[in-house]
Amino acid sequence: MRVGLTGGIASGKSAVSQAFEALGVTVIDTDLIAREVVAPGSPALAEIRAAFGDEVLDAEGGLDRRRMRERVFTDAARRKQLEGILHPRIRAAALARADAAPGRYVVIAVPLLVETGFDRLVDQVVVVDCPEALQLERLMRRDDQDEAAARRILAAQTGRETRLARADHVIDNAGSLADTQAQVAALHATLMAAAARIC
Repeated sequence: MRVGLTGGIASGKSAVSQAFEALGVTVIDTDLIAREVVAPGSPALAEIRAAFGDEVLDAEGGLDRRRMRERVFTDAARRKQLEGILHPRIRAAALARADAAPGRYVVIAVPLLVETGFDRLVDQVVVVDCPEALQLERLMRRDDQDEAAARRILAAQTGRETRLARADHVIDNAGSLADTQAQVAALHATLMAAAARIC
């Protein structure tokens, strides 16, 4: 069974992913796959360079992710162009890894699960949620962003209400790490039972 894990930026998806991994669940992180597909020498990086120019490369010839993020979060058309290069490659790699994973279910962590239609490729959707004010605070602290830049990044994503409307399960990550881990443990039992019914 494929379980899609999503949430807004800085909502705490990594903490939830780690909690699933601690329970022995395979977690496929599409952010990591996104880094792999743009490795120096990759076809995706060559395509990005042709579309966006040398200014999105770092001194070693790799993708300057911060500079690219700044470019696309302020320009919807350019963001769609980048997504058109990356998303098919990321999706194919994630699904191949999911098919090969052991266990009754696999978690595929996809930040843009709803936005990209990836939610149609999974059996269950788990949304990691927290109040937008907390999300904003975490984003500013984590990425050393000023408030205006952080708000632009949040505004570029699907709204919280849209994600929650698509959720089969919600992890409330506004509290302590222990509380989040307890929620994941309870959800793990639910997903194991659901996977057993499918299998």
